[in-house]
Amino acid sequence: MPAAAKNAPAKTPAKSAALKSVDTSKKSAPSTALSKEKQLAMYREMLLIRRFEEKAGQLYGMGLIGGFCHLYIGQEAVVTGIQAAAKEGDAVITTYRDHAHMLACGMDPKGIMAELTGRIGGFSKGKGGSMHMFSVEKQFFGGHGIVGANVPLGTGMAFAQKYKGSNAITMTYFGDGASNQGQVYESFNMASLWQLPVVYIIENNEYAMGTSTQRHAADTHLFKRGEAFGIPGVQVNGMDVLEVYEASKKVIEHVRSGKGPYLMEVKTYRYRGHSMSDPAKYRSKEEVEDYKENRDPINQFKKYLEGAGIGSEAAFKKIEDEVKALVNDAAEFAKESPEPDATELWTDILSQ
Repeated sequence: MPAAAKNAPAKTPAKSAALKSVDTSKKSAPSTALSKEKQLAMYREMLLIRRFEEKAGQLYGMGLIGGFCHLYIGQEAVVTGIQAAAKEGDAVITTYRDHAHMLACGMDPKGIMAELTGRIGGFSKGKGGSMHMFSVEKQFFGGHGIVGANVPLGTGMAFAQKYKGSNAITMTYFGDGASNQGQVYESFNMASLWQLPVVYIIENNEYAMGTSTQRHAADTHLFKRGEAFGIPGVQVNGMDVLEVYEASKKVIEHVRSGKGPYLMEVKTYRYRGHSMSDPAKYRSKEEVEDYKENRDPINQFKKYLEGAGIGSEAAFKKIEDEVKALVNDAAEFAKESPEPDATELWTDILSQ
């Protein structure tokens, strides 16, 4: 045995704090740690994401959004619950299904919609489109079109946070399909070696483009993917915003306390195709309708809030009206914002 290997300290893999199975029809359980205002704010956040994405789909159909456009409809509880447990200053990086993450980070819907439509008022001045938006102010670093490529970037961001002595952490989101990428495991190895403050979040919506997890993953328990590197993992019901929030609190506390990375597999479901150009014929209409009717994260949370006496019908109507007005204003702002001048091709391409 080589001397380096002989002298290397033994590292015991951490056990995964995993749920053996996830019942995505499970109703939200009460959370005594959350105020009524916080829970209503989480409901509003999910509804804003849903209505924003529906409006984006409409604008795409009208030809106002070009290129690729991946909608988050059905997955709202994931990013809402996780970001509700995060702190200001924590960084976020994700893949191309990213509009919801921007909203959950507090980015202005007007700037997001303007970017979707390629206008100068967008966060990337109309040059990034749906997949490539950034906000240093909100610590949101994209929106990345290459599958899995954001994972090493998020790992590097966490390295910078630790190097600078920051108390912030990085939330790195990616999909079940991206979890098979080699660069993901290189990132896991480095993050574990250096005990980096990063939460790896696999948004498992059951289909990598059009391929189900049963067909693309030899082991569908994706929360176990970090075990070889000593990274603990947990599987969470991503259709229940309170369960996501409670799990995220524990995971984030673990990471922020300096104990190294953590892996979350959040089981969710997207109602639309992989992108706007995907007819999603690889799954049955009955399957989609079952999720919509019985497991919808917004409807289920609303029922819980009503039953717990946290929200009245009048309160929900007010939230709906506010969200609708906000989304309509964003769409109008985008339509009225001019396209970028050709000279913008030469800006933001070199940092000195």
